[in-house]
Amino acid sequence: MEKVSWKGKWASVAALSAMFTLLVFLGGVRSEKTSVRKVLSSNDRELQADSLGVQLSVKYRRQVVMNNGLVQVTFSNPEGEVIGIKYRGIDNVLEIENDEDNRGYWDVVWYEPGKTGTYDKLIGTHFKVIMADENQAEISFTRTWNISFRGSQVPLNVDKRYIMRRGCSGFYFYAIMEREKGWPDVDMDQIRAVFKLQKDKFHYMALSDDRQRIMPMPEDRATGLPLAYPEAVLLTNPTNPELRGEVDDKYQYSCEDKDNRLHGWISADPPVGFWMITPSDEFRNGGANKQGLTSHVGPTALSMFTSTHYAGKEINTEYRNGEPWKKVFGPVLVYLNSVSTKENPLNLWADAKEQMFKESAKWPYNFPQSQDFPKAYQRGNVSGQLQVLDRYISERLMWADSAYVGLAAPGDVGSWEREAKGYQFWTKADRKGYFMIKNVREGYYSLYAWVPGIVGDYKLNHNITIKAGSKINLGVLVYQPHRNGPTLWEIGFPDRSAAEFFVPDPYPTLTNKLYTNHPDKFRQYGLWERYADLYRNDDLRYIVGVSDYTRDWFFAHVTRNVGNRTYQGTTWQVIFELKSMNPEGNYTLQLALASATDSELQVRFNKPDTELPHFSTGTIGKDNAIARHGIHGLYRLYSINVPSFLLNRGNNTIYLTQTRSRSPFQGVMYDYIRLEGPPGNLEGVLGN
Repeated sequence: MEKVSWKGKWASVAALSAMFTLLVFLGGVRSEKTSVRKVLSSNDRELQADSLGVQLSVKYRRQVVMNNGLVQVTFSNPEGEVIGIKYRGIDNVLEIENDEDNRGYWDVVWYEPGKTGTYDKLIGTHFKVIMADENQAEISFTRTWNISFRGSQVPLNVDKRYIMRRGCSGFYFYAIMEREKGWPDVDMDQIRAVFKLQKDKFHYMALSDDRQRIMPMPEDRATGLPLAYPEAVLLTNPTNPELRGEVDDKYQYSCEDKDNRLHGWISADPPVGFWMITPSDEFRNGGANKQGLTSHVGPTALSMFTSTHYAGKEINTEYRNGEPWKKVFGPVLVYLNSVSTKENPLNLWADAKEQMFKESAKWPYNFPQSQDFPKAYQRGNVSGQLQVLDRYISERLMWADSAYVGLAAPGDVGSWEREAKGYQFWTKADRKGYFMIKNVREGYYSLYAWVPGIVGDYKLNHNITIKAGSKINLGVLVYQPHRNGPTLWEIGFPDRSAAEFFVPDPYPTLTNKLYTNHPDKFRQYGLWERYADLYRNDDLRYIVGVSDYTRDWFFAHVTRNVGNRTYQGTTWQVIFELKSMNPEGNYTLQLALASATDSELQVRFNKPDTELPHFSTGTIGKDNAIARHGIHGLYRLYSINVPSFLLNRGNNTIYLTQTRSRSPFQGVMYDYIRLEGPPGNLEGVLGN
């Protein structure tokens, strides 16, 4: 097949880009379901191909081929890498200029303690047909570890599985990974699957209804200007001149796991879509709000199963003392679709969304052959209602409106956010706090929750054993959030994010146009440097009762650039008035952080020059959310005791100092701050 260069077809792609932009602006993505159904139902070729059934063949050139008449997938044998995907006039949607082992593969970032991390692509050594008939084929590529491989391979037994089904325009993949008891200590910081598509065809990336765009080419990054963070590049001479002056950074396309169900790419010629559909995040780490990568320049499509992104090594990826472990990652669907050249190419996104909903409704799948993947009848359900009791807000129980409720490995309150080894099952309660956690694997779990608008974490005081067929109704659960007294004042909204605070406009020369006039304005590059522009001589001062945190509270407490690559710590002030004081009671400062990166936050009350702070977090955080445009990382809550002698009747100032200052990326993001009066004391209200 003749290769078409980007430059030679730029006029058609530019026209496609304009059409994409117009259709997104007009809401075309959301209104295309009728036309999508018409296109797909009228596709006689698909119906004819469907009747062929699934075919599996082993080629003499050490290849295995699966074909169902819609899609043909070629694997290396016995390595188990995806080296070819043939679909609708494209002999191979994967990048043919790459070596075969750099097209579709799994990898693990691993290292023994004290050593440097490296990639292991989990190359298979044995191939096996699990099943094959006209309706379905499942194949396996395995690798068994022994002590002779120590230092060269991650200590794991690996079983990579691929499934093709009749009538499905794509293929499923999953893997079973296992450590046996007594194996060497290891850290596994990232587990993922990677697909690299033809760069001369797939130029349009879609992550959600409002996060879609024409993307740069790989060579555009190579010719661009590297910026302060390694992944960020300013496009100075891109192939597509419309992208000149924009910033490209793969972390600008991160997504919370609860929302990371569909992402992928569209080719203009022919109009074909390539999509990663993940119907469940039970096998990912860190809970529903953990963030991970999706798609980025390559064009590359990722399936991230575990990572330390937006968390750092606090997320538990360490395996010690011969700890055994076994986990199933996936299945995930690689879905391909197409439309005629006369149709709206955004129909591909709309159709992929419909397919994602269908796949989610079928979870857990009943067709994987591994006994390690339990079917629906082998799982259980947990239901109940969560309510909140906070007598300083209401004397009555309150509904835990839109609470996130989940099952994860037993641990302390909030430990789920740092957990990486087991399975997690999360749901969002309705406005009255009713929840149903479905399709939970057999096991022993703690039940956790957090409620938007309420500080802190909930944990049920006993653990839960799930067995096949379990239908456990926990009844009414009451969360009594940690509180010592009435609210005197508050800053922000407790939702584990800094999104409600002031996010500045980016530098005009460092923008990503996708996020212009976009709710995710925080994803723009370089916003940390805007602090010194806005507060040139003095640091932030917030006056309770006068200031507005949506305008006057910078989204990140960062260092100040004082020139010559030198940075200094910054001190923010919270100024407030107490009309009266209780000299015998203690006050409480509830300080909730949404993120921290190599920081130390010190708190002083009314005495900014005291050598020792009244409170210090110590050095905390490695989540890099400031540099990686994440708006939150790991959640931290500090309840700081404030003896009344530290406060004044009348004017008071709290000094918040972030002391560490070796780089522009050190700092914290606040979630919420609240000053509480002494217990039971309704005096000490704010002055006017």
